[in-house]
Amino acid sequence: MRAGKPRAGGGHFATAVGDPGDGLRFLRQHGWRILILFAGLLLPLLILAALIEDLREREVFFFDAPLLAAAHQFATPALDGFFVAVSKLGYAWGVVPFDIGMFAWLVWRRRSRDSLFFGLAVLGSMLLNMAAKQHFSRIRPQLWLSVAPETSFSFPSGHAMGSATLGVALCFLFWPTRWRWPVLLASASFVVLVGLSRVYLGVHYPSDVLGGWAAGTAWVVALHQLLAKRAPPP
Repeated sequence: MRAGKPRAGGGHFATAVGDPGDGLRFLRQHGWRILILFAGLLLPLLILAALIEDLREREVFFFDAPLLAAAHQFATPALDGFFVAVSKLGYAWGVVPFDIGMFAWLVWRRRSRDSLFFGLAVLGSMLLNMAAKQHFSRIRPQLWLSVAPETSFSFPSGHAMGSATLGVALCFLFWPTRWRWPVLLASASFVVLVGLSRVYLGVHYPSDVLGGWAAGTAWVVALHQLLAKRAPPP
């Protein structure tokens, strides 16, 4: 097939490189998805990779001990009780039963794509956390006697990872509805409180919490991008 003659004024070159307006239209249509992939997948993976690299080299994170000490300075019996309750809500009393209830509700509503996404997000996050804890075998901080001691390995925080998994998954599920902003605000507040509770109680380093947040967020975002249009139809 013979190439056409270039038109005056660089018309052939303009046709070859495309209309600049196409790029703007693409950004308008897919800007949110690009932002989600960057903030929810690439950035958490970079953070997680940096943490893992230092862990493998047995280096101490400069911010761990100072932040733990700063949190412990605010310790009072009232705050002890509050953060113990928040910590329990971040796993056995809250996140786990809510995960089960949410999955059952999605199945009951016959939202097969959403139930598949949510079920895999929660189950995959739990399995990844268990495997990572055994792999890194990081000992928990022992700077003081905690009012809620833990004996398992430390990195990444299961409470932080589980709450982040639930929060990000809920944001995806409710984003097309009018509840998007209340769910986003409630999820973010809960995830931060759970992470703070683990540091305040002295059972996790801040880097454990940061690693749990990064791993949970990256897992859910990647899973959502994979299943959004490829899951079995209802």
